[in-house]
Amino acid sequence: MSCTRQHSRKVERMAEPSTAPSTAPVDIESLRAAVRAEYAAVAEHPEQGFHFHTGTRLAAILGYPEEWIAGLPPSAVESMAGTGNPFALGELRPGERVVDCGSGAGADSLIAARVVGPSGRVIGVDMTPEMLAKARRNAEIAGLPNVEFREGLLEALPVPDDWADVAISNGVLNLVPDKTLALAELFRVIRPGGRIQLADIVLDRPVPGGSKSDVSLWTGCIAGGLLHDELASLVEGAGFRDVEVRRGADVFGGAAQHSNAAAFGTVGAGIVGHKP
Repeated sequence: MSCTRQHSRKVERMAEPSTAPSTAPVDIESLRAAVRAEYAAVAEHPEQGFHFHTGTRLAAILGYPEEWIAGLPPSAVESMAGTGNPFALGELRPGERVVDCGSGAGADSLIAARVVGPSGRVIGVDMTPEMLAKARRNAEIAGLPNVEFREGLLEALPVPDDWADVAISNGVLNLVPDKTLALAELFRVIRPGGRIQLADIVLDRPVPGGSKSDVSLWTGCIAGGLLHDELASLVEGAGFRDVEVRRGADVFGGAAQHSNAAAFGTVGAGIVGHKP
């Protein structure tokens, strides 16, 4: 069943609470510490190799235009990590305001800042100090005064209500245990008529309940993933309309470190929708 047909069926019961799992039995502070450590390593030692692809190899897998990548500071590209291409989900327009949730070393934020131009603005939000420091240096190198980076969580975005025309993210939602709260924050910061363009993951097979408390499976971009219909239902439950979950590429196969992603049919995904 296509996402469009799923949406038509689910809109009739929007008042019902979502049955998709939004929280998981994992210690949140332990998980955040593990995620920070993983992405601090991506920021400071990008050459070491991870369970996911990074840098120019990742950009090629995800279909980023070569000229976009060539125009970024090398220090932004080397620590680029993600599961999809949020710009392939819809065009940004000059003058728009963009929130990049989980902005890392700043690659997507810098691309967005160039596309929206001097009359637009981009706020990148990340919880890893090493990534924030690197992103801020990259913005200076790129000479883009219309982008800034703020420390924060997806569950508590440091962005005013109704500020953004579009929210993007790349491989971050699956790392958040309370997805209901994170999606509510996205809904809050987007203006009416605004949209989400989120790159993340979907699973073909559910993660067993006992494995949901395994922090290593969370940082491996597995335990926090959802099945296609669960993810679509959760996004619709946050209030977004015309929701689509589009299956993407395998972003784990052939990575430097072993990943259990294939055991659960984990692939990249694109999530789109708009705030009415």
